Amino acid sequence: MDGDFRVDTGEIHRSIESAEVIALYFPLLRKTLLVDTRSSALDRPLVRVVPMAESVEARFRSLRRLRPRFPQPESIAIVPWDKYVPSLKRLGVLDCLLERIAASGCGEAVRSCNEAYEELMRLQQDEFVKAIKGIDYTPIWGKVC
Repeated sequence: MDGDFRVDTGEIHRSIESAEVIALYFPLLRKTLLVDTRSSALDRPLVRVVPMAESVEARFRSLRRLRPRFPQPESIAIVPWDKYVPSLKRLGVLDCLLERIAASGCGEAVRSCNEAYEELMRLQQDEFVKAIKGIDYTPIWGKVC
């Protein structure tokens, strides 16, 4: 169950197609799928699951640490994803990301994107298990014997 929150996939696709950096963050997981499409002779595009930043400024600082040879990006798309991870595929967002990364000609970055998606799937499953077991969650009801 993914909630009834509407997602403007057209706007998300336009952002992915135009931004140099895409930060798709998952509040439930406290993680961000960070995609930096910029590349050089020394650096390929970056695709990585990173901790969720506390602010846009913090995201820029972390990006600077991850990509010290690049200047501040000219454009960044910050997209909150309050749905479950599989909906990225179902709504075409993952395919849009893969197409954008594939356009760079870097097969390794495409593999990294697929691996990042699988990592997010594992993290989501782990979060569900923690919720069911009451680990890092406060139940709203008492223990039942």
